[in-house]
Amino acid sequence: MHNFWKEHSALRVAIIALTFILGIFLIVYGWKMTGELKGLGLMVVGLALLLVSLFVYNRPYEG
Repeated sequence: MHNFWKEHSALRVAIIALTFILGIFLIVYGWKMTGELKGLGLMVVGLALLLVSLFVYNRPYEG
């Protein structure tokens, strides 16, 4: 599975871009929902998506 991410760089870039943009959107949208628990949930999901994009970015460089 380690070589999969090195060989499919276009897929990797697409996944990183999609999760990053969606994560930022959810964080900002949840931030605007002041005083609602749903807003906190959206921000946590957005943070998780940012971590997924970081994981996909770093995956080819693991030892």
